[in-house]
Amino acid sequence: MIIEWNQHIFHPDTERFTLHGRASYRPDLTTRAADPLQQYMEHMEAEGIDRAVLVHPEPYGDDHRLVLDCLDREPEKFLGTTLLYPSDDGAPQRLAELVAKQPRLVSTRFHAHRGKEQYLHDFHEDCVRALWSKAVDLGLIIELHIGPDYAEQVAGVLKDIPDSVVLIDHLAEPHMGNAVEFSRVLDLAHFDNVYMKLSGLGHFAKDEPLYESALPFTRRVVDAFGPERMVWG
Repeated sequence: MIIEWNQHIFHPDTERFTLHGRASYRPDLTTRAADPLQQYMEHMEAEGIDRAVLVHPEPYGDDHRLVLDCLDREPEKFLGTTLLYPSDDGAPQRLAELVAKQPRLVSTRFHAHRGKEQYLHDFHEDCVRALWSKAVDLGLIIELHIGPDYAEQVAGVLKDIPDSVVLIDHLAEPHMGNAVEFSRVLDLAHFDNVYMKLSGLGHFAKDEPLYESALPFTRRVVDAFGPERMVWG
């Protein structure tokens, strides 16, 4: 079975699915398909993808109406992720309510890299730890869209909350850090409960669609984490 864990769904109906006031970016929705979920399912069939985890996109902030709609429409095919702002009052409780409403939500996502400080400044903040702990209590995967400069902090959280299951997105955005910082990303492979997502190659490699120029780098990452702890997206 082939499972993809990286697809964002964007909908052109901005009255029904409104972009968030704190959106970190605003995509052009004028060219999106009228039914983006159906379009993605057709892509899945063409590419031989059996199931997928839909990653709730940043531009919708903590408004989960679109991902919930997708999961309601196709509960046998998709799981989904969540996103909340850790500093917002009641964020842990809101997460619990979301998961109670839709148990096919399987992770919550934290964003922390240079230029994304509107989500959190560091993983030592009480509000960040509270939301992380609530997610672990709910049995959710901690999905981290981090830059290499945050890897050392993540190691500290893992020592304090050892029951965490962590998935790092986009190879930890290697172009946003330096070699010393990325060595600490590779050190996270020493935690058996940390997984790495092989995605986002186009963020730093330009030879699409196969990004063969990235192979020397991605081989090192796969060697560190092992193929059994790599996720495809």
